[in-house]
Amino acid sequence: MINIGIIGCGHWGSNHIRVFSMSGRAKVRICCDSNQDRLKALRKIYPDLITTSDYTKVINDKNIDAIIVATPTAAHYRLVKSALLSGKHVLCEKPLTIKKRESEELTLLARKKLRNLMVGYVFLYNNGIVSLKDYIKNKELGRIQYLHFARTNLGPIRDDVDVIYDLASHDISIASFILGAWPRGVSASAGFFLRKKIADTAFITLYFPDNILVNILVSWLDPKKVRRITCVGDKKMAIWDDLNTSEPIRIFNKGVAKEAFYSDYGEFHLLPKEGEVISPLVKLTEPLKKQNLYFLDCIDKRKKPFTDAVFGHKITEILEAAQLSIKNKGCIQKIG
Repeated sequence: MINIGIIGCGHWGSNHIRVFSMSGRAKVRICCDSNQDRLKALRKIYPDLITTSDYTKVINDKNIDAIIVATPTAAHYRLVKSALLSGKHVLCEKPLTIKKRESEELTLLARKKLRNLMVGYVFLYNNGIVSLKDYIKNKELGRIQYLHFARTNLGPIRDDVDVIYDLASHDISIASFILGAWPRGVSASAGFFLRKKIADTAFITLYFPDNILVNILVSWLDPKKVRRITCVGDKKMAIWDDLNTSEPIRIFNKGVAKEAFYSDYGEFHLLPKEGEVISPLVKLTEPLKKQNLYFLDCIDKRKKPFTDAVFGHKITEILEAAQLSIKNKGCIQKIG
């Protein structure tokens, strides 16, 4: 059994407690939160769970093998660093840090301490996203031309980070994962409609190798909850819709074809190509459960997770570059 400590018992922290407690492979021994009512509620569900409002008691507990950091983003760097220095494996909710120099330091520290530092980009453990990656990898959509991401809702509105760090971090990770590459540049613009210093809406463009464009819309200020990816290839197109549980992926045999003859000298006619729509079977499982079991596997087998500190650092680098682009009125910022 792997002994787990949890720091931060809000929505994600409490779900981590549930998933690890039901895994049969780990025991959540202690958890920490500043909200006493939340801790009281958790003790009713898990009578053997030790609770505290002092995070150092979790970090310094010699019986703990791994620590889950599920706090507001601003605290990640300090808590993850302390956990690594105490010799613990760490699973940190996304994004790893706000600043890339901090994530770089944590990457080096995890390597020095020979401990796993994994970042919780939970959508990469979604079977629909994994299937979409396979379609792209196997060239079933042809050459990828562009991806469009939409992640919107009316709230929840955060105070610790803006909408880019909160929501776009997911989509940047998904785009890099399914394309198997990192963007070379980013441009972004943002709206500050609710507060002057925290963006609540953003439009982001990522420039990937092979001239693939990725556009991301994220907003806390939208009348409808949307989690959707449109993937356009030169042979077929695909849509992933996280809110469509019966058909999360649809493959469209559509595209634009050139006529076999010239209408004018040197000019092809472009014709829309219509075809069937296929909804492949996607077995639905809880991504958080899949992610956390993978984390336990990495500890048991002493293997490096694919969403490791290096992965987390790269996402933070892109997020920071997007912020710089906003300050420079949408100018493209090089990455790497």
